[in-house]
Amino acid sequence: MKHRKFPWFFTALFLLACFTGFILLDTFVVPKTYSAIATNETIETTEATRDSNESSEAVITENSYHDDDMTITVSTEQTADTTYYVADIQVTSSDQLKTAFANGTYGRNIKETTSAMASENQAILAINGDYYGFRDTGYVIRNGSLYRDTAEESTDALVIDANGNFSIVNQSEVSAEELLKEGATQVFSFGPVLVEKSEIAVSSEEEVAQSMSSNPRTAIGQIGENHYMIIVSDGRTAESAGLSLYQLAEILESKGATVAYNLDGGGSSTMVFNGQVVNTPVAGAKGDSGSERSVSDIIYF
Repeated sequence: MKHRKFPWFFTALFLLACFTGFILLDTFVVPKTYSAIATNETIETTEATRDSNESSEAVITENSYHDDDMTITVSTEQTADTTYYVADIQVTSSDQLKTAFANGTYGRNIKETTSAMASENQAILAINGDYYGFRDTGYVIRNGSLYRDTAEESTDALVIDANGNFSIVNQSEVSAEELLKEGATQVFSFGPVLVEKSEIAVSSEEEVAQSMSSNPRTAIGQIGENHYMIIVSDGRTAESAGLSLYQLAEILESKGATVAYNLDGGGSSTMVFNGQVVNTPVAGAKGDSGSERSVSDIIYF
């Protein structure tokens, strides 16, 4: 009896291995598309609201863009042992601030590089978003449509309303449907909040879960009406160590941000301006410098 084999045991192991493999593929590999839950029908598109007269021809330099609707300047700055890039954006209408999904589709395991999405959407300036596809929770509202209404209760969300103004909400205190009804056009769930009411909102010890204290970073802030700032920093290289959240908040606060929010960083951090990647991403299979990571979404002008 002690030498007797148990075929059912090996069959069970085989079935368990197959099931585990399916779950991993379904979660991390197989693309799945989903539709919007609800749409804010009061949001008008840029095409419907923009003046019918064509803008004058844009004036473009290596570090600036200017037309009748938008002025952007990008500067390269240094703090301690890190290089970071500052984009100052002023627009005539909040319609100029937009978001886009990889392949134009909301869903799981649907990814593209920031530069590819920027090109597909004729973006002048683009950055990676909050990589919503990496998580199953956290509100997702994009361009006036609600896609995910499951709260990430431990994370404050950034809300951008129809006038282009930024505010911060606690996801445990308000539903995504309420935010949509109140006029939210974009809601991001990554965090943390860096600056609120013109004051630094993070401590020197605060950090994103499972993240090093110095990292490539991406953040967006509002300075005033239709006036925004984006910062992307290099990191994890011999030339640039990266920024802590507190250092990032200090820079944004010093440059006049009234509200600022941390987006997905690390290998995702990418800034694209006039068709060129500005920073040095570190996202290859081996963390190779200069290699973009494919992500779920972008913010662009």
